[in-house]
Amino acid sequence: MSGRPARHPLAWVPTSYFAEGVPFAMVIWAAGTMFKDLGRSDGEITVATASIGIAWSLKPLWAAFLDMYRTKKFFVLAMQVAMCVLFLAIAAALHGPDWFPIVVALLWALAFFSATQDICTDGIYITSLDETRQAAWIGVQGMSWNVGRIFATAAVVGLAATLKSRGVAPKTAWAMGLAFAALTMAGLFAYHAFVLPEGSIERRPGSSREIWATFADGVRDFFRKKSIAGMLAFVFLYRAGEGFLLVEAPLFLQTRLANGGVGLGLTEKSWIDGTLGTAVSIVGGLAGGAFVSRFGLKRTLVFLAFALNVPHVCYVYLSQAVGDGHPLSFATVALLVSIEKFGYSFGFVGNMLYMMQEIAPGRYRMTHYAFVTALMNLVLVPTQMASGPLAERLGYRTFFLFVMLASIPSIVAAWLAPFPDDRENPERLTVPAS
Repeated sequence: MSGRPARHPLAWVPTSYFAEGVPFAMVIWAAGTMFKDLGRSDGEITVATASIGIAWSLKPLWAAFLDMYRTKKFFVLAMQVAMCVLFLAIAAALHGPDWFPIVVALLWALAFFSATQDICTDGIYITSLDETRQAAWIGVQGMSWNVGRIFATAAVVGLAATLKSRGVAPKTAWAMGLAFAALTMAGLFAYHAFVLPEGSIERRPGSSREIWATFADGVRDFFRKKSIAGMLAFVFLYRAGEGFLLVEAPLFLQTRLANGGVGLGLTEKSWIDGTLGTAVSIVGGLAGGAFVSRFGLKRTLVFLAFALNVPHVCYVYLSQAVGDGHPLSFATVALLVSIEKFGYSFGFVGNMLYMMQEIAPGRYRMTHYAFVTALMNLVLVPTQMASGPLAERLGYRTFFLFVMLASIPSIVAAWLAPFPDDRENPERLTVPAS
């Protein structure tokens, strides 16, 4: 640890997790909006952005190696500089003749740097704060990440929309939005260079062989857990339906009326999908957490699954009601999207708490939690990648009906989810009251 006095968490926790949220949202959501605006198909967009998301699922493969050299702060700062450069590189690549595959390749690199920043930022948080302060600042952490999402999906997209409305060419408008993101990351780097803690290292690994030996033992221990097959089945199936919506639903909102979409402009989409959607998601997550804290996870898991999946009917209605020459009001679209976002965030709490309380406990609690969250993200990749081609093939009306059917395994998984340590540790079934 550095010899300097420890900084108050308020000085660095909000900005650190804002810096986590920005690149993730830029890759997964803002890039899709940009691609759609620049004329790429839903199939191209979902395959590209969903596959890039694999980078965040593979974090456990290189996380341990980051303790072998320098400090956690060093890697956070290095990644922020690298991401600043990549945003500028993407902005420049947009004007090339064959820009799409180049931009996708650069987004892959951006995702890798973002995932590395996430690992080390979380490491700083865990090693710089005691358990009491970790619990006290966890809400700020999540809210700050969502502010990063608002920045990407509302501020950057909104800037591009404003510039386009003033006659700026689309690629130039998006390039300027990306430059704004680069400037923001540069500012975060400059600020964090002074305020970010170094992050402690309990024991510097002796060699990569030692790291891999510990990693392998953690994997073996993970698969020896009681009822692990049933618990992993829950992880694989709980978000089965939602995976088809996460990337495709925002593209549906942006698709022209003549092509079966809602026909939102960039400004309207940045408001609904960015500011309003994120705000509703925060409220839904807080409400879901309070609900589970009051009634317990085991008693509420099936209800949470219904909350996650039943609001998908909002997109069924949107796709059936909208038509060429028959646009829906902005208020109607905003209300229905908000209901779906609230339900998703409310129900998603069950997924995270089940992994934290039922799967992670044991000798390698942090490692196993990293494993299972990586698996959770990884199993979303096929559904996200398939969503665009399926929507193009089936049409939006049939596609969203298919999503409702695909949601049924989620409810079944919640109904059958094992709670192997229920009798021994009943207190683990509720959220800590801190």
